[in-house]
Amino acid sequence: MGHDQPTRQRVARSILVNGPSTAAALAERLDLTPAAVRRHLDLMVDEGVLEAREPRSQATRGRGRPAKVFALTESGRDGFDQQYDDLAVQALRFLAETGGDDAVREFAARRVAFIEERFETVRAADPGLGSAEVLARIFTDEGYAAAVRELPVVGEQLCQQHCPVAHVAHEFPQLCEAETEAISKVLGRHVQRLATIAHGDGVCTTCIPTTPTEKKERVS
Repeated sequence: MGHDQPTRQRVARSILVNGPSTAAALAERLDLTPAAVRRHLDLMVDEGVLEAREPRSQATRGRGRPAKVFALTESGRDGFDQQYDDLAVQALRFLAETGGDDAVREFAARRVAFIEERFETVRAADPGLGSAEVLARIFTDEGYAAAVRELPVVGEQLCQQHCPVAHVAHEFPQLCEAETEAISKVLGRHVQRLATIAHGDGVCTTCIPTTPTEKKERVS
């Protein structure tokens, strides 16, 4: 099975970057035959690297049984960049011991500086994007596989399917807190982090309330 490993890594990384995907989408994306992709998917599901899910919406599909989508499990996420986790944790422990909690918070804030640095640039490049969609694009570019989900009345939810620092953030939640603060800052409003992969949830979710102006625009 050794010769299959590079292909399986490509399949896993494609799902990591693009989010849960059908076998057909993966085959097209990776330039493989659907049969070859399904063989790899079946093996990866058996090993617990992937899980098969029903699609969220069947509204755009025609007749017939809807195609399942395949998503990375927590075990599947562990295969990415895990070799750096121990080093990062040790470095932050040293920082906490020598500089205290303030030093860790300052490091966390500096690590998420990309959010504020890129927000206006991305929004200017694509004015049609909403603020949450701009954030989703920025986070996706940084390896978070983010998307936006609309919530009736309340607003929107920023969903990050992957967190490249989840294992480190489990011990140092300041990393998650800094992300939330940065999101709130660029949007100019309070946001609420509802769940994080670092603490065992399947997806990092942040609730972004709709402003009165946005509510009027939706109604109109």
